[in-house]
Amino acid sequence: MLKSLCRLFCLLLLLSPAAEPTMAVSAARPNIVFVMADDLESGTLPYFPTITSELVGKGMSFDRFFVTNSWCCPSRTSILRSQYVHSHGVLTNTAPEGGFDRFHSLDLERSTVGTWMQQAGYRTALMGKFLNHYPGATADAAYVPPGWNEWDVPVRKLYEEYGYRLNENGDLYDYGWGEQDYLSDVLAAKARDFITGTDEPFFLYLTPIGPHNPSNPAIRHVTDLPEVLAPRTPSFNQPDVSKEPLWLRSLPLMTPEDVGRVDERHRRRLRSMLGVDDLVRSVVDALRDSGKLDNTYIVFTSDNGFHLGTHRLTQGKTTPFEEAIKVPFVVRGPGIRPGSTIGQLGATVDIAPTIAELGGAVVPDFAEGRSLVSLLHGKPPAQWRKNVLVEFNRPLNRSSGAQTPVPAYQALRTERYTYVKYDTGERQLYDLTVDPYQLDNLAATAAPALLLGLDARLEAMRACSGGGCREADARQ
Repeated sequence: MLKSLCRLFCLLLLLSPAAEPTMAVSAARPNIVFVMADDLESGTLPYFPTITSELVGKGMSFDRFFVTNSWCCPSRTSILRSQYVHSHGVLTNTAPEGGFDRFHSLDLERSTVGTWMQQAGYRTALMGKFLNHYPGATADAAYVPPGWNEWDVPVRKLYEEYGYRLNENGDLYDYGWGEQDYLSDVLAAKARDFITGTDEPFFLYLTPIGPHNPSNPAIRHVTDLPEVLAPRTPSFNQPDVSKEPLWLRSLPLMTPEDVGRVDERHRRRLRSMLGVDDLVRSVVDALRDSGKLDNTYIVFTSDNGFHLGTHRLTQGKTTPFEEAIKVPFVVRGPGIRPGSTIGQLGATVDIAPTIAELGGAVVPDFAEGRSLVSLLHGKPPAQWRKNVLVEFNRPLNRSSGAQTPVPAYQALRTERYTYVKYDTGERQLYDLTVDPYQLDNLAATAAPALLLGLDARLEAMRACSGGGCREADARQ
C-alpha cells in the first residue's frame, strides 16, 4: 500500500505544472546589458572615465575584435543575427540592397538575438538606433519588430540627438532642442526605468548615437577636451601610397587645413562620447542601486571603427584597414577576471551567440559566430578561430552616405595578416607582425604559396554558411 501511494505521489509531481521549467528556475539567470556606440574606433576608451573604470577596469577587454563589415547597417545585422554579410544579404545602408527596408523585406527580424532571448524567458528592450533608415518605406512609423518588450527607437533626425521623433512602444513622441531632450540622456533615463522596474531577468540592447557625425555633444560637454588632437600614428596622412590600390593612390595628401578639421572632428566625437559615458554610468548606478550589478553582464562595443586622418582619409569608414574594422570590445560580469585581456580573434558575429549562451537561449542553426563565454571565464578552447571575414559592397545609390571611395572587396583578417581582394582585381596584403599600421602592401611581392593559402582561406569564408563558418574560420 505504501509503495502504491509513493508511486501515485511521484506521478502527480511529474504531471503537475510545478514539475515543468518555470520562470522561478530562471530567476537567478544573469541580466545582460549590451551597449553599442556608433562609429567608435579602437583606442579611445581611456578618454571615458566610467567606461574605463567600471568596464575596462572591472572586466575583460579583447585586443583583436573585428566587424564583419565596417559600415553601420550590414554590421548591425550581423550583430543581431550572427551571420556574415553574404549570408544575411543586407549589403549596404540604403534600399534596395540594404538598410532597414532590406532587413524587413527579407523578414530577418523574425529571428534575432531579441527573439532568442525573449523565447528564453527574458524581458527584452531595444533603446536607441536600430537599423539605418528605420522605419523606411516598408513599415509604418509606429512599427515595432518582434522580440522586444520595450522599444524606444528614433524614427527621424536621430543623428542630431536633438529635435528627433521617438517611437516609444508604438507611440510617437517629438523631442525638442532643450538640454533635457539630449538623446543619450533620454535613453539613460529609460534604461534606468527598465532596469529598476522589473524583477525578471532582462536583456537590454542599448545603442546610443555617439560619436556618429555630426557628433553633437551634451551641453555640459561642449567645451571639454579643448587641446586634444587626433592620434598622429605612422599611418596619419600616409606619405607613400605608391603600392596601394588606385582608390588610395588617388587621395591627395591632407593640407594643414584638412588636419585642423580632423582634429576638431576628433574633439567633437570625444565630446559626444562623453554623453555615452554618462549613459553607461547611469546604467551601472541603476544596476548597483537595485542590487542587480553583481548578477549582470555588461558588454560594450561599436558597430565599426572610423578614420581620422589615417591613410589620407579625413574621415570615414568602409575600408579594410584596422582603423575601420577593429573595434573595442569589453565585457564585465560574473566570473570575469577584472582588468584582464584576451588575445584571440573575436568578431561581431560572436556577440549574439555569447549573449544567448549567457542567458540559456537557443541559437538557430543559421548562426555563424562562436560563443565567447569560455574565453570570458578563462577557459579558452583547444581550437579557436584563425580567420575573420570582412565584406564590403558599394551601394547602388552613390549618394547614400559612403564617405570613402573604396571599391567592393572581400578581406581576411588572420592572426598575422590582412589580405584584401577588390572587385577591381587589385589586392592588399599586410604582415601585421612587422607592419601594424599597414603601410607596406606586400601583394605584388609575396611568396605565391602564401597568397594561394590566403586565397583558399578567404574563399572558404566567402562560401560558408551556418556551422560551416566555424569550420572555415579555423582553417590555417
